[in-house]
Amino acid sequence: MTDDGVLTPGPPDLVSLLLDTDTLDDFLHALARSALLMSPTADGCGVTLERENRPLTVASAGISAPPLDEAQYGQDDGPCLEALREGHEVSVSDMREEGRWNGYPAFAVASGTRSSLSLPIAARSHTAGALNLYSPKENGFADVDLGGLRALAAQATGAVALAQRLADTRTFTADLEAALQSRAVIDQAAGIVMNQRRCSSEEALKTLRTASQHRNVKLRDLCAQLVSSVSGAPPTGGPGLRPRP
Repeated sequence: MTDDGVLTPGPPDLVSLLLDTDTLDDFLHALARSALLMSPTADGCGVTLERENRPLTVASAGISAPPLDEAQYGQDDGPCLEALREGHEVSVSDMREEGRWNGYPAFAVASGTRSSLSLPIAARSHTAGALNLYSPKENGFADVDLGGLRALAAQATGAVALAQRLADTRTFTADLEAALQSRAVIDQAAGIVMNQRRCSSEEALKTLRTASQHRNVKLRDLCAQLVSSVSGAPPTGGPGLRPRP
């Protein structure tokens, strides 16, 4: 392995690749460079991820991948997207003889690409993708180490799944924090109403909800306004006063 985390040709040291990169972005770029090194006739490699039906080249190596990927995104069809969406490998031995994907093969030939290989990443998940290799020669991938490339795609699947789980966890944590802050503001407002009306917490919350509906204002916003008007300062995000019955 070189100093920048690129693997030398041959079966990839996937553990080292993961340990030598700090972020998912770094890992995917190192993966693209590694796949390119393992494919001697290829002049480009791209990693495509699709989120909410929007494909994007998130990492690339060499020169040919970005425009070829973008051409497929533009017509919403091509070997890259087929591998991504159908979850199977797509190999094109000669673009001049290819009849699938509308005008994409002709574009590829005009761009100097004669063959390609696309391997699925995280198939049928919320963030599916593909590892795409392009060669200026026909049958450019006849002699590549498919096992090694499949191992790279499988490792990318694990990395993407982990990154998505972490992202979902951060979203859940942020939503939970927002919910707790809203609850704190509502509790503070309920405490004010309880003190003013000498009522129970249930009655205070009912009064606040009724006012919220009549004014067509969100309950949290209404409570924040009440707390600000009484205290002269915006409500805090802390636990606040939890009303008692």
